[in-house]
Amino acid sequence: MNKPESQSETSRRNALKMLGMGSTAGIFGLFDSPKARAETYTKPAYAVGMAPVTIKSVRAITTAPGGSNLVIVKVETSEPGLYGVGCATFTQRAMVVIPAINIYLNEFCVGKDVDNIEDMWQSAYVSSYWRNGPVLNNALSGLDQALWDIKGKRANMPVYQLLGGKARIAVDTYTHASGPTPEAIAEKVQQFMEMGFRHVRIQQGGYGGVGAMAEIKPDFKAAGFGRETDDFSDQRTYLKRVPKMFDVVRKRCGEDVQLLHDMHELTEPIDAINMIKGLEEYRPFFIEDPFSPENMNWFKQLRQTTAVPIAMGELFNNINEFKEPMANHLFDFIRIHISQIGGITPAMKVARLGEWFNVRTAWHGPGDTSPVGHAANNSIDIAVWNFGIQESQMFNDKVKEVFPGCPIIKNGYYQVSESPGLGIDINEKEAAKYPIGTKSRWTVRKSDGTILKP
Repeated sequence: MNKPESQSETSRRNALKMLGMGSTAGIFGLFDSPKARAETYTKPAYAVGMAPVTIKSVRAITTAPGGSNLVIVKVETSEPGLYGVGCATFTQRAMVVIPAINIYLNEFCVGKDVDNIEDMWQSAYVSSYWRNGPVLNNALSGLDQALWDIKGKRANMPVYQLLGGKARIAVDTYTHASGPTPEAIAEKVQQFMEMGFRHVRIQQGGYGGVGAMAEIKPDFKAAGFGRETDDFSDQRTYLKRVPKMFDVVRKRCGEDVQLLHDMHELTEPIDAINMIKGLEEYRPFFIEDPFSPENMNWFKQLRQTTAVPIAMGELFNNINEFKEPMANHLFDFIRIHISQIGGITPAMKVARLGEWFNVRTAWHGPGDTSPVGHAANNSIDIAVWNFGIQESQMFNDKVKEVFPGCPIIKNGYYQVSESPGLGIDINEKEAAKYPIGTKSRWTVRKSDGTILKP
């Protein structure tokens, strides 16, 4: 038989019950009010007492101090004196990128919080409905890099620190040795070795031997087909010359230098496979772009034929194009043009994915990558574990005047800036001295006039 509760025990039980009901009611009351719900989200410590920094304007700056058309995005903010710069260079069609920046991106971005880079990238990427394409991707790349530049300046850190910090002492690079003969190329390679370069890309003439076949008169020019300025490549001549070039350079320069070569997709796929197999004895560091993006399925046959390392991807403009090739080990180096893929944000995602498949980075860095773009490249290069090599660019004095803070090469290494942000700026007054143009020379033909795809 249970004992009857005393009055004191009953009072204590009722008090606890009422306390529980009051707490529950208080909780429901708190979250039932939108204002109360909002008040539960407090500012992070770094933002307490700080006004939000928003985008005031997004605009394009164009210049060509080195000859190539360069497009820079400048993002100005609500904080006086705080702005960021990014590379949006699509050198062959520079003029069409400008309105995409000045009109559409500016309208899209003004008033938005500069801190939310991922949200900005994702929303801008789909805001035009149809994704990708070189015009929109270059505009987006410039915006993305500029936002990272701003974030670094706000944090008072170089961008590479925000990406994880240093994974190496500096950024190893390759430079370019081109000439009319293998002997001339070997001499240039030796000069670069004396300057401290450990990696040199070798080309006889331009891509596909363009400009180094004066002894061959193409039939299309005799027939008046195409433009007088159209370039010419004889594929058979090119395919015979490349192994000889490697042989001469390797014998004269020895084994201490790493040799690279860019095919630029200017041969038939089966011919590219046969030539690359023949280069095995010269131990190339990599052969670049053997196939055009339209011929990706040939990589499977190439992999079954030779173990020569392959670099690919500078013509890709969708980060998803890298997924299957990397997962299937179809190439060894991720060849991305950061100002084409969408900026630092997507490039970091591709780089991190590559780490899982032991695919290394080799970001595109030719003359039509601005110094701002090179600074963005280097910020990733110094931070990711699976860095491979970086294409380098020598900047002339005009370029250095336009872009204070141009990346510096010492002993074959890019030295990464320790200044906040990307560590580079643009002098708009100097930039205006070098207007861009609309001429583009990317037309290469066979002897009969057929277009070759770069």
